Amino acid sequence: MTASTLMAETARPMTPDEFEAALRAIGAERYHNLHPFHRLLHAGKCTRDQVRAWALNRYYYQSRIPMKDAALMSRCEDAELRRIWRQRIVDHDGTVAGEGGIARWLRLTDALGLDRDYVASCEGVLPATRFAVDAYVRFVRERPLTEAIASSLTELFSPGIIRDRVSGMLAGYDFVDRDALAYFGNRLTEAPRDADFALAYVKQRSCTVAEQQAALAALRFKCDVLWSQLDALYLAYVEPGFVPPGAWQPHEGLRGPE
Repeated sequence: MTASTLMAETARPMTPDEFEAALRAIGAERYHNLHPFHRLLHAGKCTRDQVRAWALNRYYYQSRIPMKDAALMSRCEDAELRRIWRQRIVDHDGTVAGEGGIARWLRLTDALGLDRDYVASCEGVLPATRFAVDAYVRFVRERPLTEAIASSLTELFSPGIIRDRVSGMLAGYDFVDRDALAYFGNRLTEAPRDADFALAYVKQRSCTVAEQQAALAALRFKCDVLWSQLDALYLAYVEPGFVPPGAWQPHEGLRGPE
């Protein structure tokens, strides 16, 4: 029985445990670890250029996460919530240049032979990636605060995909090592901390049927944002291999000839 069916049949809000189970069920059904592109990536079956395309496009998502979190904080009147939430910005931006999650992501693109200036320019990002990520930032900026926070709950599901990704990529690709994948090591502790806080916040403030439905919809939306980015990668760089005009072409944006 789905969460929507449960609430429709009982005409009552879910209990906190039922609500949490409904949130987690969304991940089991919709999280992007199930996408065919990730199955290829984690199994070591992508080409180097396909891994480059993934890292380049994912950089756009990573670079917008602190902007998303700053947008949320700008709307938050609760000082304690701002103090807690700002750690997410520190995690991604660091406290000085060269630190933080974005800098660690650039270590991955370095290992793949991509030019840092080219990556940071976001010039070669797929249009669908840009549209999806920008829609996420806009959602967090405009939707009610609890829905904005609920959209971050994909972090509930990320430790599993991170472990699969690191072990699979280290086993499958001789052009990456643990240093190149350093971003993911930090996320194994950061993501559960953030998800625990966000889950408690959303459960406490989603008391009515309408509030619970809105939070579930927000999490489904975020899953769609992540899934659609992989759809675009698969279409452009796996099958049928149609790269949109202006998007990255293999062997562009490299530090030098191979």
